[in-house]
This record gives sequence, C-alpha cells and structure tokens, in this order.
Amino acid sequence: MRFTAMNRGQRGKLAMATAALGIGLLSVTGCGYINPQQTSEQYSASDGTRTDLGALQLRNFIIIADGEDKPGRVIGAVYNTSSKDVVLTIKGAAGSQAEVPVKQKSYTMLNDSTAPAILSAAGAKPGSVAEVTISEDGTSQDAKFKVPVMDGTIADYKAYLPTPEPTATDAATSPETAPAAETPTPSSTAGH
Repeated sequence: MRFTAMNRGQRGKLAMATAALGIGLLSVTGCGYINPQQTSEQYSASDGTRTDLGALQLRNFIIIADGEDKPGRVIGAVYNTSSKDVVLTIKGAAGSQAEVPVKQKSYTMLNDSTAPAILSAAGAKPGSVAEVTISEDGTSQDAKFKVPVMDGTIADYKAYLPTPEPTATDAATSPETAPAAETPTPSSTAGH
C-alpha cells in the first residue's frame, strides 16, 4: 500500500474538521467548568426549609396557619444522627413552643403519624417566613431558623391547618348540647 502526501485542499478540510470537533467538545464539556454544578449545592427542594443543629437535621420545615396570630402547625422531618434519644424544642412568636421527641439514629416525620407540633402563634402571615428558635435538650446550643408560613390554599396543606380549641361558649351552643325542637306528636294534634 502506498501513502501519498495530502494536497493543500485535503489538509485544509482535515484542519477544519478537527477544529469543529474541538469546538463541539468544548461547548459540551465546558458548561461544568464555567457554571456551578447544582448537584454539589445543598438546597431545599420543596416549599420547606432545612437546617442542622448538632446531631439533628431538620428538613422541609413549614408552618401551616390561617394567619400571623393564629395557631400554626409545624410539619417536616427531624433526623437524629446521635446515639441517644433527644427532644427538639421549637420556640416561635409570643412565647409559643412545641417539642418533638426523636429516637436515636432515627427520624420523626411531623405529619399525620405523629402528635401535632402546634405553636400558639404562627409569627408571620401566610406567604412569608417566621423566625423560630430551635434547641436540643441537654445541650446549650440553639439556633435561629427561618420557616415559611403557608395556609390552606394548597390542598395538600389544608388538612394540616390547626383547628381552634373549643371554648366554653362553643360547647354551650354546639348541636349536641342545644335543646331539641319540640315536634308535635300524633295524639296532641288529633283533636284540632
């Protein structure tokens, strides 16, 4: 087999093809060099927010409430990476407080499977964020944490709206305790 030298036209075509291939590869692989990779940044992929406090990891925290001064239910997840049971304390507006027990090397979901974590006041209007203070029992560490406040506009959150506690006046006027209306009996209307 005989190799012959390339003529000038063939060398030009080869150079252009090589340059085009190089530019194509740079444009495909160069994105990761110039732009930050989203997968290497930690962020909350839902409506809720996240934070860590020592061995506790709080994920997707939201307060569900009808208003700023209305009771708010905290939903989300608390992961305990330590080898002891702990209690997370959430302190909100106007001295409100909720406690969440979490077993060692486990997690607690603040949803229908647990007792509700209710703050007596949400601390912010729905659609904004409320600042809460979180702390772990037995330690001196605490942290401020901003949590979004949502209302029942989104159907998935409506079931988590806290219901107000019945008062004495509510119980007096409830249908169960209201006097029954008298209904005429057949014997009392027979002679008329």
